[in-house]
Amino acid sequence: MAMPQSDAARRDAEPSPALTPSPKGVPPAATCNAAIAERLREAADLLLAQGDSPLRAGAYRRAADAVLALPDELSTIAVQGGRATLEAIPGIGPSIAGAVAEMLTTGRWAYLERLRGAAEPEQLFCLVPGIGPALARRIHETLHIETLEALEVAAHDGRLANLAGFGPRRAAVVSGALAGLLGRLRPMAPLRSLGEPPVTLLLDVDQEYRKRAACGDLPRIAPKRFNPSGVALLPVLHTRRGEWHFTALYSNSALAHRLGRDRDWVVIYFHREGLPEERRTVVTEGWGTRPGQRVVRGREAECGASGGEGQAASGPPAAGEAGPADPSGA
Repeated sequence: MAMPQSDAARRDAEPSPALTPSPKGVPPAATCNAAIAERLREAADLLLAQGDSPLRAGAYRRAADAVLALPDELSTIAVQGGRATLEAIPGIGPSIAGAVAEMLTTGRWAYLERLRGAAEPEQLFCLVPGIGPALARRIHETLHIETLEALEVAAHDGRLANLAGFGPRRAAVVSGALAGLLGRLRPMAPLRSLGEPPVTLLLDVDQEYRKRAACGDLPRIAPKRFNPSGVALLPVLHTRRGEWHFTALYSNSALAHRLGRDRDWVVIYFHREGLPEERRTVVTEGWGTRPGQRVVRGREAECGASGGEGQAASGPPAAGEAGPADPSGA
């Protein structure tokens, strides 16, 4: 008698859905092999300039070489076989395959834009039917999300429907549009967090970042937002802790600037190989049982249990600081 297949085996046996073509308005030149390879090389150069590991930069360079050596366009390969065919290309692992899929699907790469200091999620959200500039700005400033994958999660967990200007009907329209737009942009997995590092690691990265930023020991990028003179003023840290890769920056969100916390809130991006990037924000607590202590927003209870929260270098937060909601937004 044949044994029943496991869920994983059944998924592996199913054909891999193809990536959807680039949305209207994305020029083909933005998704050709040469353009994608150029972006991968630029990411490698920026990572080295910002003090990241030469091994990580080398991975992007090898991927760029692999892309240029392909006899066919990546867009053709992806449409025929989905993300699995991208991961099967020698020199392109799961993480870089996700970056390539994002470029093919949207014509942009949010990670590279952040390295450049030019991230503008509002423009990315406007690619989605049903979202105009005003709603895109409200999504970013209220929900503190930056990517289409995070927007899809918000559509599924109800946060989008509860946002002013949306409601269940519009959220359903946006969710359907995202399903078609994203295709196989991410690996097959439930729309939920796939694991986070312990708060002790996040607090350790936060402490290293603030200490080195205060000493002027970090490279700086020139963020596009709230920086009309284009000065390189935002310190950036790339670091590893075991299997986790971290990028830390002071928050450059409208809320952080409005409350004067742009040198207190630290946004930490993290990922492991093959998993999508996520982020948390570390802030100075101004109430409760740990005033003046550094806590990971959304994981405050774990910070207290770990006993590893650090004292803020700048002291307790000013009156009016945001409460338990995550104030992310680099």
